Amino acid sequence: MELDLTGMHKLAAEQGIDPGTLDEALAEALRLAYLKTPHAAKHARVELDERAGSFTVWAADEIPVEPTEDDPHPAPKLGEEYDDTPHDFGRLAAATARQVITQLFRRAEDEKVFGAFSGQKGKLITGVIQQDVSDSSNVHVAMGDVEAILPRREQVPGERYRHGERIRVYVVNVARGVRGPEIVVSRSHPELVRKLFEREVPELVSGAVSIMAIAREAGARTKIAVKANTEGVNPKGALIGPGGARVRAVMENLGPEKIDIVDYSDDPAKFVAAALSPAVATGVQVISEKNKTAIAFIHDDQLSLAIGKEGQNARLAAKLTGWKIGIESAEAHAKKVAAEQAAQEAQHQTAAAQSEQGE
Repeated sequence: MELDLTGMHKLAAEQGIDPGTLDEALAEALRLAYLKTPHAAKHARVELDERAGSFTVWAADEIPVEPTEDDPHPAPKLGEEYDDTPHDFGRLAAATARQVITQLFRRAEDEKVFGAFSGQKGKLITGVIQQDVSDSSNVHVAMGDVEAILPRREQVPGERYRHGERIRVYVVNVARGVRGPEIVVSRSHPELVRKLFEREVPELVSGAVSIMAIAREAGARTKIAVKANTEGVNPKGALIGPGGARVRAVMENLGPEKIDIVDYSDDPAKFVAAALSPAVATGVQVISEKNKTAIAFIHDDQLSLAIGKEGQNARLAAKLTGWKIGIESAEAHAKKVAAEQAAQEAQHQTAAAQSEQGE
C-alpha cells in the first residue's frame, strides 16, 4: 500500500522529530487501524518501506497445539506470515498517518515549551491577562504563544485582573499535563515580593544584602527581614532606596499592599523585637528556645500597633521569625515585677524579724 514516508520524514525533521520515532508511532497506529477492519487477523505487524514509499501488513494465524499431560492447555503457535494489507486501506491509512504526524508535532511543540519554561520555575515573568469566560475561577496569562494559569488559590484577594493588562507573576510550577505543559503562576506567593526586590536592588543580586525571611498576607501586608553581608552596607536602606524609590517601585506591582522591612538577627530576642515593627518593644523575654516561644513587652500606647488590625502585625511577626510571640503591656509587666519584688522584700524582712526573735 502506497505511503509517502520520505515526505513524512522531511516534515518530521523540520520539527526535530527523529525518523525512527515517527516510523514506530506510524507502524503501531496502522496496525491498530488494521485490527479494526473486517476479518482482521489477531496477530499482525506493519512493515514500512521508505524507498518503495509503501507499507505492508503482515499477519499470522494461530495454529492449535495438541494438549499433553505436561501441558494440558498449551498456547497456540503462530503460522507463517502472509500479506494481509486490505485493498481498500488507502484512505484509512492516509488519515491515520495524518493523525500520527499531528500528534507527534503537537508533542514535539509541547516538549519545546516545557523545555523553555522548565527553567523558569521560581522566576518572575511578565504576561498579558487573557479573559476566559468558560473558566471564571482561573485567570489565563499569555506569555508569547504560551498560556499560564493563575489559579484562584494563587490570586490576591480583592485584586482585579483585566483582559489585556500586563502583569508580573511568579512561576510556581511547570509540569507535563494531559493537554500539554501546565504552567502555574502566582500573585500571592511570598517569593514574588523577593523577585520584585531583586529587580530593583543591585545589592541583592551582588550578595551584599540578603533577604533572610518573608511573611506575607497578600494584598494587605508583607514583612521582610534583611541583613548585610558587606561591611558598611545598610540593608534596610538598600531595599528602601534613595527617597524610597526602590520600595515604591515594588509596591506599584502589589497595589495597596504595605511592606515592612526589618533587620534580621541571629539573636531571637532582637529578631522578635524588630519583627513587631512599627511598634517598639521595650524588651523581649525568651520563654523557651526549644519551643520557640517568647514574650514581647510593649508600652500601652503601642499595644494596638504591635498587635495590628485583627492581629495582623503580631501574626506576620510570628510567621517571619518562626516564633510564638506573646504580647504584654510593658507598664503592667513593670508593676507585676515591682509587686513581686516588694513581696519578696517583705518575706525577707519577716524572716529576718522572726530570726531575731528566736535569738
